[in-house]
Amino acid sequence: MSRPPLPPFTAETAAQKARLAEDAWNSREPARVALAYSEDSRWRNRAEFLQGRSAITEFLTRKWARELDYRLIKEVWAFRDNRIAVRFAYEWHDDSGNWFRSYGNENWEFDEQGLMGLRIASINDAPITESDRRYRWPLGRRPDDHPSLSDLGL
Repeated sequence: MSRPPLPPFTAETAAQKARLAEDAWNSREPARVALAYSEDSRWRNRAEFLQGRSAITEFLTRKWARELDYRLIKEVWAFRDNRIAVRFAYEWHDDSGNWFRSYGNENWEFDEQGLMGLRIASINDAPITESDRRYRWPLGRRPDDHPSLSDLGL
């Protein structure tokens, strides 16, 4: 299975890869998102270590059961060969209605088919008020005309 764009990345293809990842994560469909990762993909997400698509699917199912009304923006920070570094921020609320903006960085490494074999994510959560939210598009894909992280000053 191939997941273009394929490495080695250019500025254009790294940005495409990041947007495709953002779109998939904004779907909040664990099985769909997991298809972008190799069968034996290794993850560090915060302090949790995972390996394999089934573990990724289980993780994402738990995540989106807890992080409600999730909306995400990713932005390429750097790229080289088969690696991309992105920064991101997402907004969500818990089941008590408390809102958060989570900020982070991810390091990605891809195989020759364009599947992510390694994902290292560092993430911090900041409580926000509902009125501080900046991501107000309907659930799903971020509209093309919505400001980027840089545009929002995040």
